[in-house]
Amino acid sequence: QVQLVESGGGSVQAGGSLRLSCAASGYTYSSYCMGWFRQAPGKEREGVALIDSNGSTSYADSVKGRFTISQDNAKNTLYLQMNSLQPGDTAMYYCAADRGRYCSGGFRRVFSYWGQGTQVTVSS
Repeated sequence: QVQLVESGGGSVQAGGSLRLSCAASGYTYSSYCMGWFRQAPGKEREGVALIDSNGSTSYADSVKGRFTISQDNAKNTLYLQMNSLQPGDTAMYYCAADRGRYCSGGFRRVFSYWGQGTQVTVSS
């Protein structure tokens, strides 16, 4: 059973930075599509960034140029570096994983494993 545990959330002022981490355990396959999603109060969950087993990445238009997704395979850890944060980035951020070499389907893909989330709050 894959387990995902997020950390690194917090409160920052607009223009600040945070780095989220997602520690993964229980992998039974060698290839996973990994992603970050977020959900703000009263809004639907939305995709933020994806990374596949080859290291190819994709981003939501709203975060391109500000956020960077990366992974350390030796540590089984996924990261999301968030710079130039804006109040609109305020949300609960979730890490997700799904078996497969590529992130086929993009943000519409149905991910099998989810973390509990970490809160990010950006004040103006």
